[in-house]
Amino acid sequence: MTVTDRIAIDPFGADIPAESARLRALGPIVPVELPGGIPAWAPTGYDVLKELILDPQVSKDPRLHWRLFPEIGANPSWAWILGWVGVVNMLSTYGPDHTRLRKLVAPSFTVRRTEAMRPRVEAITAELLEALEAAGADGETVDVREALAHPLPMRLICELFGVPEEMREDTAELIAAIMDTSDPSPEHATWVQERIGAVLGGLIAYKVEQPGDDMTTELIRVRDEDGDRLSDEELLYTLLLVIGAGFETTVNLIGNAVVALLRDPGQLAAVRSGAVSWDAVIDETLRLHPSIASLPLRFAVGDLKVGDVTVPAGDAIITTYAAAGLDPEHYGPEAGVFDASRAADDHLSFGIGVHRCIGAPLARVEALTALPALFGRFPDLRLAATDDELRQVRSFIAFGWREIPVRLRG
Repeated sequence: MTVTDRIAIDPFGADIPAESARLRALGPIVPVELPGGIPAWAPTGYDVLKELILDPQVSKDPRLHWRLFPEIGANPSWAWILGWVGVVNMLSTYGPDHTRLRKLVAPSFTVRRTEAMRPRVEAITAELLEALEAAGADGETVDVREALAHPLPMRLICELFGVPEEMREDTAELIAAIMDTSDPSPEHATWVQERIGAVLGGLIAYKVEQPGDDMTTELIRVRDEDGDRLSDEELLYTLLLVIGAGFETTVNLIGNAVVALLRDPGQLAAVRSGAVSWDAVIDETLRLHPSIASLPLRFAVGDLKVGDVTVPAGDAIITTYAAAGLDPEHYGPEAGVFDASRAADDHLSFGIGVHRCIGAPLARVEALTALPALFGRFPDLRLAATDDELRQVRSFIAFGWREIPVRLRG
């Protein structure tokens, strides 16, 4: 196929596995069209995506390497992408700038510091499960996403970054709006940009007046004492990235694992018996149902050869984690089946190399705490919705469920 035959990506993400299969049938990398008509390339398999992530000739900085970046202002329907590429943080920088920004945040997410947070993770989980049990005590349907999967990582990341209680609802609303790709209208994009300044700018102003023992205060200190290491713009958008990625992806990790296990009694029995570990459940969930399905954007620094296809310098590439995890060439003919007994710890859903997610240890601790506690407390837990009734979040970026209705007892 030629670049004139671009495949339109479903902005609602209604059936990401089926879409990945359709693209894979067309080749190892396929020209696609993102919401609003933005042209890009979509890798369709594991090996190709891994190679591109590790390739130093693939950049994450649109200001340096995206040929069409100057045209966003002339295309109002492209404005939604500014929430991803019109920011300056680890997600949109290249080379020394990426290294500098990553080093400022990485110390807060080391394995050692994450382990120190485990008691707090356990305490919040216990509190949320108490409330969940009370809500479903008389057989009522309860939403596991609303009651556990969302508030656990949200509360933890807000505590880590000192977000006060009165700002948390606005913060969650902002991140959800950025993840929702179903509305590429310029009005929505403008609202998102305004809310970034209002919500996170408000957090910065609050912490300037009321500093604390938290990461926002520490980043403000770096900005004020050594502006060469962190500018005002970088401070704002680094908070957007680490707070958003620090909870939204874990929401989907926990929720996706719950749904996968409740859909497959055999898998759940294997976990309960100890035949399959919770670590394996998490890896298989991240492989088959990655919290982020496709991440915009990367850019070709020079012409890239992928098989018989040349991706021209300056073209955009989406990071297709879902397609990689579903690749039968790597995971076998049953790649579309949830099987926690397979060795899936090589999945790419946390990234790889210098782009590996710094929050991965915290996400794993949260999931390893919440999932065993939930299934241990409610041995008769079951879904209260059919597969047709469960609704994916409206996004080709995020991969998760809008609600997860369950009954705690049979």
